[in-house]
Amino acid sequence: MNAPAAPAAPEAPAPARGAPGVLTEVADGVHAFVQPHGGWCLNNAGLVLGETALLIDTAATESRTRRLREEVLRLVPDGPDLLVNTHFHGDHVFGNSHFTPRARVLAHASARSDMAESGLGLCGLWPDVPWGDLRLVLPDLTFRDALTVHTGDLSVELLHFGPAHTAGDVVAWVPERGVLFTGDVAWSQVTPFVLMGSFEGSFRALDRMRALRPRVVVAGHGPVAGPEVLDETERYLRHVLAIADDGLRAGLTPLEAARAAGPGPYAELPDAERLAANLHRAYAERSGTPPGGRIDVQAAFADLVALGGRLPECHA
Repeated sequence: MNAPAAPAAPEAPAPARGAPGVLTEVADGVHAFVQPHGGWCLNNAGLVLGETALLIDTAATESRTRRLREEVLRLVPDGPDLLVNTHFHGDHVFGNSHFTPRARVLAHASARSDMAESGLGLCGLWPDVPWGDLRLVLPDLTFRDALTVHTGDLSVELLHFGPAHTAGDVVAWVPERGVLFTGDVAWSQVTPFVLMGSFEGSFRALDRMRALRPRVVVAGHGPVAGPEVLDETERYLRHVLAIADDGLRAGLTPLEAARAAGPGPYAELPDAERLAANLHRAYAERSGTPPGGRIDVQAAFADLVALGGRLPECHA
């Protein structure tokens, strides 16, 4: 699944740099690397320490990955042994090369193939971002349904919960600590984005995550929270589906429906313009496209830009 090409639209101003990420212990032996404010390409990562050190996701740019590496090496001087990519998007995988070859890279099988197809295409969307020297490293270990990594007293259950945000979403569950790393299946105080995934698949994934009864939830973007972010993500997605149903009945295009509805109760969330692209996925599903089925990503992203009035700002 290719990254969208940059559509013709008013240019965004030179992006301001977001705050540096910080690695914080959220439970004994479990750490979250959080990059405020969690908008475009400012993702979170995680680190689980035991006999094996396991890193969950990397970062979008060379400089941000170097920051993540510095934080990780404070706790693991030799670097992590394993690296999990929760899905194929560049903000979660572009930094893989900074942890290999020591770290073996794991991901869902479809995430690997999507990563190979999309390559470094995300960089072309925001040419003014200082991406740095990036080299795409694909996972060398893949799985289909689930894989458990045992590291001393802790286990990390890698569970395929897609299609949701993408077709190959993996969450990382540390049952002994009640900590769940959701990747981009859940969002914390940031507008969710399911353009390449599924609404119905997301609802199933959120139900499965609730059944785990997590105490701490590290979403793919935004601050560390509790299980309430699962409900908040679902409420937003159901709000979008309601707009889609109204738009389809009225014969509106996704962009027209987005403009008619406005951001509503989600106006304060970063990246509200994602509504237009999310509606493309909602329209497709309501018209029979299967979860994760391919749609015109470039057209959807062009509508996202049109709704926001310019290319959205990327602070990576």
